[in-house]
Amino acid sequence: MNSKQQTKFKQTDIGLIPEEWEVKELKALCVEGGIQTGPFGSQLHNRDYVSEGTPIITVEHLGDNRIIHNDLPKVSDNDRIRLNKYSIKEGDIIFSRVGSVDRRAIAKKTEEGWLFSGRCLRVRTDREKIVPSFLSYYFGLEKFKERVRSYAFGATMPSLNTKLLMDMKVVVPQISEQRVIAKIFSDFDLKIDLNQQMNKILESIGQALFKHWFIDFEFPNEEGNPYKSSGGEMVYSEELQIEIPNGWIVKSIDEIANFLNGLALQKFPVHEDEEYLPVIKIRELKQGITESSDKANLSIPEEYVVDDGDILFSWSGSLEVVIWYYGKGALNQHLFKVTSDTYPKWFYYYWTLHYLPEYRCIAEGKATTMGHIQRQHLKNSLVIVPTVKVLEEMNKLMKSIIEKLIQINVESRNLSQIRDALLPKLMSGQLRVPVPQTETAI
Repeated sequence: MNSKQQTKFKQTDIGLIPEEWEVKELKALCVEGGIQTGPFGSQLHNRDYVSEGTPIITVEHLGDNRIIHNDLPKVSDNDRIRLNKYSIKEGDIIFSRVGSVDRRAIAKKTEEGWLFSGRCLRVRTDREKIVPSFLSYYFGLEKFKERVRSYAFGATMPSLNTKLLMDMKVVVPQISEQRVIAKIFSDFDLKIDLNQQMNKILESIGQALFKHWFIDFEFPNEEGNPYKSSGGEMVYSEELQIEIPNGWIVKSIDEIANFLNGLALQKFPVHEDEEYLPVIKIRELKQGITESSDKANLSIPEEYVVDDGDILFSWSGSLEVVIWYYGKGALNQHLFKVTSDTYPKWFYYYWTLHYLPEYRCIAEGKATTMGHIQRQHLKNSLVIVPTVKVLEEMNKLMKSIIEKLIQINVESRNLSQIRDALLPKLMSGQLRVPVPQTETAI
């Protein structure tokens, strides 16, 4: 990469940029009709959604430059044809039109033909003028997002329209340099995606092994054969009212692990220029630490400090069990930090996950504004503890799975941080990239 001193800069109304770069309004970079609002509410209602059909992207499905596929609503073939003008192509960028107006995602080849909802905007570029993936990464710049938020209007909820987005100004390098810059960031995202796929595989393996061993009792016996189906001795458990392997015992989940409830961290305010810990609330369990995360001073007791690899369990609101990997933070109330001095991490992690559906049912049944579980529900959650010898054998495999999960997630976090640190430098020309004579379009 070239240094800043090797590049001559010029002043523009959105800051210093290399002399050979340009600043253009977004409408000049799009095909005709490329900036479009989704269908109005009168054209599509929630009651029109079907269980099988064409997915439709809503604001809730705009992730970090990607479309989140979980729980996408769908429309029938008739509605897909009727709403065809709102279908997407590879490279289309979908914006949130209301609320968090800086959220966006770029469509992949596999998502072509999907629809976008009325609370979204679509940006379709002229590829001879700007590379779609470059533009999508440019939209991820904090300075650009700040401009979008400042231009959005609405007394109760920020709102974007096509005119506002059309008039937004964008820095435009030469096409060849756009492609190289976009590839740098897409390579980061590809590695992060591969890590996420590996995580899913490891999680599936871990949970399958847990079920095989602790629900089906088919852990390897001394000969390496499945215990129960090979005639392993079983005894009746009065507590569980089922047969369990001989020598195994039954305990409540709060006997195998300590469930430490978090603090009311507003009592630990941060003063100006003071070091702090980011506060971990339910929101952070889903999206990690962000600039909007609250802060707590460093005087909180050590046991309430969360670090990579800790097991966190939100016991009210949205009940989740996660392995934390976003660095040091402060444990807020409504969250448990789950630990044990006796049993390995995987053991109490998978038992807590095992009971999570039941805990969610309990919370949903609460006649309160925020469903939750109580300590008594932990006391009533019975787990089966193997003999020390069997647990040690299990630990040889399960420990490595948990450690690999933590390692991969921490790597993804670090890659995200490097990517985000590079983004403003490459997009402003502070760092330049060598452009090969021939390069493949993105």
